Amino acid sequence: MSTTKKIAGAALAAALGITTLSACGDSDDKSAGTTDKTVTLVSHDSFNVTDTVLKEFERQSGYTVKVLKSGDAGAALNQEILTKGSPRGDVFFGVDNTLLSRALDNGIFTAYEAKGLDTVKPEYVLDKEHRVTPIDSGDICVNYDKAYFADKKIAPPQTLDDLVKPEYKNLLVTENAATSSPGLGFLLASVGKYGEEGWKDYWSKLKANGVEVVDGWEQAYNERFSGSAGGKKAKGDRPLVVSYASSPPVEVLYGEPQPAEAPTGVATGTCFRQVEFAGLLKGAKNEAGGKALLDFLVSKKFQEDMPLQMFVNPVTKDAALPELFTKHGVVVEKPEDVAPETIAKNREQWVKAWTSLVVK
Repeated sequence: MSTTKKIAGAALAAALGITTLSACGDSDDKSAGTTDKTVTLVSHDSFNVTDTVLKEFERQSGYTVKVLKSGDAGAALNQEILTKGSPRGDVFFGVDNTLLSRALDNGIFTAYEAKGLDTVKPEYVLDKEHRVTPIDSGDICVNYDKAYFADKKIAPPQTLDDLVKPEYKNLLVTENAATSSPGLGFLLASVGKYGEEGWKDYWSKLKANGVEVVDGWEQAYNERFSGSAGGKKAKGDRPLVVSYASSPPVEVLYGEPQPAEAPTGVATGTCFRQVEFAGLLKGAKNEAGGKALLDFLVSKKFQEDMPLQMFVNPVTKDAALPELFTKHGVVVEKPEDVAPETIAKNREQWVKAWTSLVVK
């Protein structure tokens, strides 16, 4: 399953349907090798970095970065598991907390404590052995169409509990948890909120309240959601959608004309937080270069560049958010949380149960 965003989902730029410039050295050549001065980053398709920021790292380190994009985050991780010990690159970026235990259990990473790890917020350091390094975070949340609720004189929902109330009947569209990263994240939010015993009852209520399920983010956000630019063109009639906390700033950035305020809002009591990691691949041909690249990914320069490139949040204490995020985004103080090992143990059965309950 994809982590994007992307975000989801991984990262969010691809999930939000935005075309961005590729990083220097991008390659689709799966057989591309490395030299002592080339370091290869294997990633899902959402990785992006400003060219000047990457060039500065290359100049200072002496390494040339090759980015090998490998599709969906889940598929990319599967390839690394299949090539364990003989990896396609030196560093893997994009495994998130929904897939972390699977990656660690398969032993594809070599432990390395990145320089600058002490600047990462402690709550994101989920592997105390440092086989992976936290790089970014993003929140999967219900977004709402501000104009719809203003016109109807109804307060937009703010919590998961709100979504099953009669006034929100037939208003929500979400993605399939079996095929979509934000869909899975929303399911996990319900598990985090109501527990393993209560989430099914919640989804029964949500189904009775008219939740619509579609295959993926693109259909949900850009076709069915009435608040997005794409949804308006498609005459979408659902004013609630499962998306990302970073979606409102993106609506501002790419609005034509650019609006003074975001046309969409975020129900901050509906969120599940994704954290993405990178790790030094076991058997990397350029281990020294891989370590230098991991140091770069947690550097202030990269962390501050990341929000407008991948529409995710930095994980370091010293990185500042761009004005677009601070003005039009929201801070999710208490996202729902499920331990990675609990997700790994139960993910497949949760998705099967959800599918039987909600889709079939």
